Formats: sequence, C-alpha cells, structure tokens
Amino acid sequence: MAYVIAEPCIGTKDTACVDVCPVDCIHPRKDEPAFESETQLYIHPTECIDCGACVPVCPVTAIFALEDLPKSGIASPRSTPTGMQSKESSSLF
Repeated sequence: MAYVIAEPCIGTKDTACVDVCPVDCIHPRKDEPAFESETQLYIHPTECIDCGACVPVCPVTAIFALEDLPKSGIASPRSTPTGMQSKESSSLF
C-alpha cells in the first residue's frame, strides 16, 4: 500500500507530515531547492514504509492510502515531483 498526497496540498505545503515521517520520504523539504518551485509535497513511493504517521497530522486532509484515494476528482496525486530520484538509484520515475 502506498500513500499519496492529493490536490488539497496544492498551495499549502504544510510540512507537519515531513516532521513526523520516520524515513524522510516526503519531499521537497523546506531545506531542498525544489521547495519554492513545487506547488505541493510528494511522497516517494519506494521510500515510504506505509506507516501512516503523516495522515493524521495533515491539516488539509490531503494524504491517502492509494486504494482510499477519492474517486470524486478532488485528488490529483503525483507520487514524486518531476525529476525526483530514488536514493537507491539514479533512474527517474
């Protein structure tokens, strides 16, 4: 099961989820160059351990398990920002 950050995060980029993530898989962090240019945060799908710690701290209820993602069209997830690379490899998603 993968978690995704959906459309309600756009323009918000609250980093409470980043602070509670035990494996640092939510990007961009405030200290990363892409933070200013990205419109929302993203969960790296292969780094996420599916703990769900991020879900209850999201102030805009934008984080869902992939299978629970609303079908109503309110969510438009992207697993990773353009060009984000895996820590384990240099291949792009």
